[in-house]
Amino acid sequence: MLSFTAAGQGIDLQFAGQRHRVNVYRKGEVAHIHTAQGATQIVAIDLLLHAGETHAEVGRLTAPMPGKVVSFAVKAGDSVTKGQPLAVMDAMKMEHTIAAPIDGVVAELLYAPGDQVVEGAELLRLTTAPA
Repeated sequence: MLSFTAAGQGIDLQFAGQRHRVNVYRKGEVAHIHTAQGATQIVAIDLLLHAGETHAEVGRLTAPMPGKVVSFAVKAGDSVTKGQPLAVMDAMKMEHTIAAPIDGVVAELLYAPGDQVVEGAELLRLTTAPA
């Protein structure tokens, strides 16, 4: 059993019959944890916040998790700007907006509203906007 209580500048953590004082400092997606026995860090990456970033250089947008395509706010041939909403997905009983990671032109929509997609499925393709 794991239990904890916040107290002052740290957290009292009880696990496996032992009690520890834990100090946690958070900076962005990284939590730094300090105890008398040592320190470690935990990185909690928000997949939806970073959707599309890993494929920006090749003009691809992928589903950050399994879900259903609810709608597209664009069609093939539309010019888009970085941060513009492109699609809405329903995942884990919540609607999530997928935004453009780069300025570009929508080359192709690969799914239709109502389609189920797996994590990593390419949703649409972007080409770099002409200069």
